[in-house]
Amino acid sequence: MAPTLDLNCDMGESFGAWRMGEDAAMLELVTSANVACGFHAGDPVVMRRTIRDARAAGVRVGAHPSFADLYGFGRRRISGERPEDLETQLIYQIVAMQGICALEGHAMTHVKFHGALNNMAAEDADLAALCARAVKAVDPALALVAMPHTEAERAALRAGLRVAREIYADRSYTPEGRLTARSLPGAVIHDPEASAAQVLAMVLEGHIPCSDGSRLPVEADTLCIHGDTPGAVEIARALRARLEAAGVEIAPFAPS
Repeated sequence: MAPTLDLNCDMGESFGAWRMGEDAAMLELVTSANVACGFHAGDPVVMRRTIRDARAAGVRVGAHPSFADLYGFGRRRISGERPEDLETQLIYQIVAMQGICALEGHAMTHVKFHGALNNMAAEDADLAALCARAVKAVDPALALVAMPHTEAERAALRAGLRVAREIYADRSYTPEGRLTARSLPGAVIHDPEASAAQVLAMVLEGHIPCSDGSRLPVEADTLCIHGDTPGAVEIARALRARLEAAGVEIAPFAPS
């Protein structure tokens, strides 16, 4: 049986009169969309429009909550929040997304945390557990999109949530399975051929190539394509073509 892979993209990140990304074009290529919930990007009007467009394109949608960090686009590491306050902020964002999805008749299927919050939850067991609780409090049937070999994955499984294991085409990995910090050389993969080769290794061979030459086992459910990367649509189109040519079926994930 041919391997199956979901393509997901973070989108709905425009705000008011300010525009980011080529969401309409990306919706023609991906199978899942993670929609910003207003705390790092997006606003209620953008959320509703993105959900409506995703429904028309037959693309699944999920909430993409973050730290309250519009100024830093959710990419600043924030600490010192009372755990109950942060958990409530995350619940608020997920519920807002769920409500607009209900309004548009397009069910929300998953949650993927954004930026610094996602990276910190990969490493911090307590924060990961808080994020899993927030998802479960809204709807235990929601899947959590998480990187494999992380605290976020482990917390989701302990909470009884379904997990969609996410891989990246344009980022290198540490031996622990984390994304290499952007400040380090080689963290971002710019060569399309190298990017495609990494994805095919993960999907067809079942391993993550790490920066020290080691490998980590992986059963990938979904591939992230960053919507705010320059040339994102062309990158997505090329990656999808390479995957399909290799016999990979592009379809929405079925999380474990």
